[in-house]
Amino acid sequence: MTDTFQWLNEPPFWQGDAGSLSLVTGDKTDFWRETFYGFIRDSGHAWLTPVSGDFSATVTIRGDYQALYDQAGMMLRIDETHWIKTGIEFTDGLMHFSVVVTRGVSDWSVIPLHSASTETAVFVRLTRHADAVRVQFHLGDGRWQMARLCPFPADDAIVGVTACSPERKGFSARFEDISVGPPIARKLHDG
Repeated sequence: MTDTFQWLNEPPFWQGDAGSLSLVTGDKTDFWRETFYGFIRDSGHAWLTPVSGDFSATVTIRGDYQALYDQAGMMLRIDETHWIKTGIEFTDGLMHFSVVVTRGVSDWSVIPLHSASTETAVFVRLTRHADAVRVQFHLGDGRWQMARLCPFPADDAIVGVTACSPERKGFSARFEDISVGPPIARKLHDG
């Protein structure tokens, strides 16, 4: 599977494969489109593989979060104006589970993770069912929490992992067990 992944904005340092990948970010890297800040950034690092149809992608992430907006997670991308990034983003001195959905312009939602530290492994799952994408996470307890359910084009795309450091260079992130496969069941609620 690793040979189908390619870099969008290769970082200055990286090593590994889908089993275990580590990277260090370049200076002032990010993905964002217009909303609130007025700028467009498409310089973040992303290691991506082609997908079509329905799928689920998962990864376990860790990062040395220190500076404002340090981030590591997953990306689903059709082009520079249609993409989703999700994972951990460091803001207000705290790790947050973050989802940015971009369909021409970006939006941003966050869930504060008060009990998380840089030692915390965060498990992320992104699932596409036709023109809907479900984003889920957990902090090692195995209970997936939904962070977002959003409309998104069912077009062929690329999916994988991403890391950015909008305020600095040198953020280090680690990704383990990167997998892309059949989608989980459409059922949203237990019981």
